Amino acid sequence: MGQRLRRNLTGYAFISPFIIGFLCFTLVPMAISLYLSFTKYNLFAPPRWIGFDNYIKMFTGDPKYMHSLKVTLLYVFVGVPLRLGFALFVAMILNTKSRMVGAYRTVYYLPSIIGGSVAVSIMWRNIFSDTGIINGMLGFFGLGPVSWFGNPDAALFMLITLSVWQFGSSMLIFLAGLKNISGEMYEAASVDGAGFFRKFFKITLPLLSSVILFNMVMQTISAFMTFVPAYIISKGEGGPMDGTMLYSLYLFRQAFMFNNMGYASAMAWVMLLLVGVMTGILFKTSKSWVFYESGGGK
Repeated sequence: MGQRLRRNLTGYAFISPFIIGFLCFTLVPMAISLYLSFTKYNLFAPPRWIGFDNYIKMFTGDPKYMHSLKVTLLYVFVGVPLRLGFALFVAMILNTKSRMVGAYRTVYYLPSIIGGSVAVSIMWRNIFSDTGIINGMLGFFGLGPVSWFGNPDAALFMLITLSVWQFGSSMLIFLAGLKNISGEMYEAASVDGAGFFRKFFKITLPLLSSVILFNMVMQTISAFMTFVPAYIISKGEGGPMDGTMLYSLYLFRQAFMFNNMGYASAMAWVMLLLVGVMTGILFKTSKSWVFYESGGGK
């Protein structure tokens, strides 16, 4: 009994750094945030309990909040599929035998390493400026310049293209999944006369469905938390006309510009619930389209 206790204590000692860190930097802050979400708190006075007023205000008395939610959902539902589609396209190109394929993978992965940085967001802003490369290319083809910072739809499209550019991590995961598909399946399909598209829809997609689910969940969560590009490109204002007012940016403005910490905490918990619901829907619907070797999609 004493030896078992010593072994248990040794194990607890090894995992104690994680447990302490989780309690101090995750669980306790979450509990405090949950309490603050039911209070009126501006950092300069003690929190005052107001019950569900913050949550009621969100959905009934704050049109800008609803607009930020709409912009974020549009950003997620358009950006994530485009990002995953482009990642899969590049992964299939890189899934070939070539001496330079290692270098190509590294080059394609670089945007994911630096893509969310302040420097790249500034670069993106310059690229889409009135005298930037994009408008220069449009002028070369005889198309008029686009006011990327004057049109809310164009500004949001600019953010979506930046998110698509950060496809490297998804691409590597897709590439690993493609490597696990046996080449014999493609050879047998070729013998039966199957073309590229038939192989793609009947072999590649079904066998990659679990990888697609993983990438979809991770990229959806990441898209909901996007902050730096929207902040830098809009200079913290979410403009033009709140066209880039993503949820995280509006939360930041409420917390650190307007000092509405209680309201911002409530927004954070609504985002947590929203991401949880979205993830739950993905897992629930996955039973009908994700293929598992143990028993298929259902």
